[in-house]
This record gives sequence, C-alpha cells and structure tokens, in this order.
Amino acid sequence: MTLAVGIEVSQHPELRKGIDSLAALVDDDLQAVNRLILERMHSPVGLIPQLAGHIVASGGKRLRPILTLASAQLCGYQGRRHVCLAACVEFIHTATLLHDDVVDQSNLRRGSSTANALWGNQPSVLVGDFLFSRAFQLMVTDGSLKVLKILSDASAIIAEGEVQQLMTANNTRTTEEDYFQVVASKTAALFAAACQVGAVVAERPEQEETALEEYGRNLGIAFQLVDDILDFSAHQAELGKTVGDDFREGKITLPVILAFQRGDIGERAFWRRCLEELEQTDEDLDHAIALMTRHGALDDAMALARRYGDDAREALGIFPDSVVRRELIDLVDFCVDRRY
Repeated sequence: MTLAVGIEVSQHPELRKGIDSLAALVDDDLQAVNRLILERMHSPVGLIPQLAGHIVASGGKRLRPILTLASAQLCGYQGRRHVCLAACVEFIHTATLLHDDVVDQSNLRRGSSTANALWGNQPSVLVGDFLFSRAFQLMVTDGSLKVLKILSDASAIIAEGEVQQLMTANNTRTTEEDYFQVVASKTAALFAAACQVGAVVAERPEQEETALEEYGRNLGIAFQLVDDILDFSAHQAELGKTVGDDFREGKITLPVILAFQRGDIGERAFWRRCLEELEQTDEDLDHAIALMTRHGALDDAMALARRYGDDAREALGIFPDSVVRRELIDLVDFCVDRRY
C-alpha cells in the first residue's frame, strides 16, 4: 500500500507481529510489570493515580519495558530484577509524555484526550514529577549503582534533549546535526538504556552490554525518524493524533530540514512564514507535503530510518540465534514500517 505522500509501506500482518509476538514472548514478565506499575501509581492523593492511570492505560505499546524484558531474556537472565527495571523505564517514559504534552500544548495522544487537556497543565507536570520520583525509587530498590547510573544518565539526557528541542523549535536554521542531537537525547537514550540494563542484570560481558545499547540507540533513532515522517503522511485514525501537529506547532524535523535546504527562495519564505511566524492557512499543510514530495525529503528521511534499522539488526550479530533474537530483529521491521 502507498501512503498519501507516496512512501511504500507494507501492511502485511507480519509487521504488527513484530511487537505482538515479542510481547507474547515476555508475557508473564510483562504482566508482572503492569502489576508493579499499578501498585507504584497508588497514592493517597487521589488525583495522582487518576491522572497517571489515564496515560498509562491510554493504549501505549509498552515498547520500552518490553525491550528491557527481551534483552534480559536474550542474555539468559533467570531472576526478577528486570521486572522492576522495566517498570522504571516505563515510568520515565510516561513522565516525559506528560511533560511533552504540556510543552507542546497537545490535546490528543493515541486517539485519546491528553492529561493536560482533561486536568490542566499544572497537575500534568506535577504528576509527571511524581512518576519520575517513582522511577528513581525503583532504581534504588534494585540496588545496583551501575543500573542507577545508566537510567539516571538517560533521564538527564532526555531532559537535555527536551530543552534543546525547545531551542530549535520554529527555527528554520536548524541543521541536520542539531536534529539528530535532539533525537539521540530525547528518544534514543531511553531505548538504549532500556536494552543495556537487560545485559547488566544478567551480568553479561561488556561487549554484549555495548551491543544491546547500540541496538536500542539505533532502533530509537529509526523509531523517531518514522514518527516525524508519519506526521506528514499517516491517516489520523491510525496515528492517534492529528496529522500535521508538528507542522502546526512549528517543529523542525528532518523532512522539514531537507525540504527547506533544497527549496528555492520562495519555498524558504513559505517555511519561515509557516514555522517561524506560525502564520498558516488551511492549505499550507498540503503545500508543505507537496514540497517535501517534490524534493524527496520524506523518501530520504525514510531511507535514513532504514539505515539506522540495519545498524540495529547488525548490533545483535554477536548473539547466537534464538527465538528472542529473531523477534528483536523483527521488531526493527515493525518500528520502521509501521503506519502509526
């Protein structure tokens, strides 16, 4: 099937299988993670579990905690520490979503109203802080300074990425290097940490830690690239948000950067008006997509996503063949070829 902008995307069931079958492989542990999340969301302050429960239950794929569980399984781990750390990873991710939606003034996430749209900005920020605190409590419970360093470093890097993205917002002078620095921090850092701790709890050699960290980092970059492409190409019902949200907010993503760099004077003036001045008409999104298509911006961004996906697969080459290794490789296909 072809998306609206002409990017070829397969809709074979195998693509959805990429995450569903991996989740099934770690299902018992994933259920334990979900129970722990519900337990640690509890608070005598009633708004906290109500608001946190809304976003936790809003249809997320649990991709990051699944990566922790699968990485530990790949490394032959037999204990229970990975369950606690997978919950920690999900709390970090959920906290960043709450903060992101406030910063972006988003009203829709995964097809549902955002927490800030329902309860307001202040409760969303404060409950996000609560979830970050819960994550650090889980890190302390684990007791490993190495795990604490990996996950706390990732949390700090994510925050830096958020601030850097804020600095590049509405700035058409943003470079590809600037963009990839944001992606590496804001998205890929948690993917990388989620995978690396699976090897740490299994006490595997540094080479395997590094391989899983590289797998997660490259997968995270590919995942974010596809997210940014989908904002200009997916159908709203499948994406779970309004198509063109990034454009309307003036976010500078790779497709925008490529189209701006390759455009003429008139086209660059269009991008500045739409993204820097946020003066947009109803027809501007369609025109933006047409310019991206004309200059191959979406196709080239997708090619880069596939390249990072290839690097993620290659990183797993040091591990012997197994069901979980094959599922982690299939997950790359899901992340790159998804429509939502």
